Amino acid sequence: MSADRPSLIRARLLKALAPCEVEVQDDSHLHAGHVGARDGGGHYSVRIVAEQFDGLAPLARHRLVYAALDEMMQGPIHALAITALTPDEAT
Repeated sequence: MSADRPSLIRARLLKALAPCEVEVQDDSHLHAGHVGARDGGGHYSVRIVAEQFDGLAPLARHRLVYAALDEMMQGPIHALAITALTPDEAT
């Protein structure tokens, strides 16, 4: 199932935020043995570009991403690094 998680994360972000760009990277292999994720699972990086972020502070942008991922943040995702940009910031 963990191999499908990046695809599931991407699908949820696409549905909730309609971004013009979204990239999801599984960084789990970098964290093997880490407390809370001994097998290294559940570490991801997301780069997302969406108009919905316009006028929002970074914390508010991250909250939108967390809301889109909902219950995944309570289990399958142990850690999430987020880069959330507006289209103007991404150019």
